[in-house]
Amino acid sequence: MSIAQLAQRDLILFDLDGTLVDSAADLFRALNISLNSMQMPLVTEAQVRVWVGKGAAKLCEAALQHITGKVEALQHQQLLQKFMQVYAADLCVNTQIYPGVAEFLDYCQGQQLKMACVTNKPRHLAEGLLQQLKLSHYFQLVLGGDSLPQKKPHPLPLLHSVEVLHSHLHTTLMIGDSSNDVEAARQAGIDCIVVSYGYNHGEDIYCCQPQQVIDDLRELISTSQ
Repeated sequence: MSIAQLAQRDLILFDLDGTLVDSAADLFRALNISLNSMQMPLVTEAQVRVWVGKGAAKLCEAALQHITGKVEALQHQQLLQKFMQVYAADLCVNTQIYPGVAEFLDYCQGQQLKMACVTNKPRHLAEGLLQQLKLSHYFQLVLGGDSLPQKKPHPLPLLHSVEVLHSHLHTTLMIGDSSNDVEAARQAGIDCIVVSYGYNHGEDIYCCQPQQVIDDLRELISTSQ
């Protein structure tokens, strides 16, 4: 049985990267341009897919740890600054909306469900990406990793969304792709469904014992009708 129960919900919270959009190719491109500018060895897209999901600072940290075996504060700051500059300039070269996402967002909007995007990506980049992919109009709220004092897996962004959008924990559903989303939802007391196709730091998504795993968001439409 699906825990979606969309007829009983009034708010859906969505993660962004790895859930709604596949942005790894653009993150990979921006990271390698940044590394190259610092005359450092390049990384592979497969590595980046393992490292993404915890914010830009963690991505740069993982790259430096891999390349040099350590993370020096100044070098990390330089790489992060360069990466943010390069990525912000070209957010959406190869980023794709995952199959089924547009149909599901349309369905939720048709059911008059409120929707929020809760990501660890900096807010201005998340908003820019949603705008370029023509997804902005679905969301009443976009929270980035820099919007509040805490980010996922802390429950604060989820609890804040529920409060701001005048919902309740039991009528809210979180949809994500990683242990960050599962843990944040668990601590917040919010039901959570994860997609099988996203980024989960190289770990099997089943290891964090999610309530439900789906392969395509359209599955939630068919189980809710």
